Amino acid sequence: MKQVSVFIENKAGTVVGVLETLKKAGMQLYAISIADTAEYGICRMICDDPEGACEALRGAGFVSSITRVFAVRMDDQPGSAAGIVAMFASAGVDIAYLYSAIISGEPFLVFRTNDSDRAVEIVSSNGLTLAEV
Repeated sequence: MKQVSVFIENKAGTVVGVLETLKKAGMQLYAISIADTAEYGICRMICDDPEGACEALRGAGFVSSITRVFAVRMDDQPGSAAGIVAMFASAGVDIAYLYSAIISGEPFLVFRTNDSDRAVEIVSSNGLTLAEV
């Protein structure tokens, strides 16, 4: 899955600018996460058209990029996320960051790994379901 990452200033109104830009471009937003420091933040998003979103954001003056991430369906019960993360940890695959999302009414764990090829093997060998957006 492709994720859009946007570097934003840590000041009032910046996130509104990002969201308004996507709204004007007709983008459907499925998930969003923001991590910040004192001066800037990284807004990570899953949407229906990552390339189009990046183009719109860049046109509005935002620095954005596309990153490969995994969105694995979770059971809707306590401990589901822990079980998924444990599968990757036991295989020695680091997770750089993660966040949860509801995509098409289903819970998903969205994350980036240090080894995408190995992550694909883990998903396949454990019968995990990836989101299709």
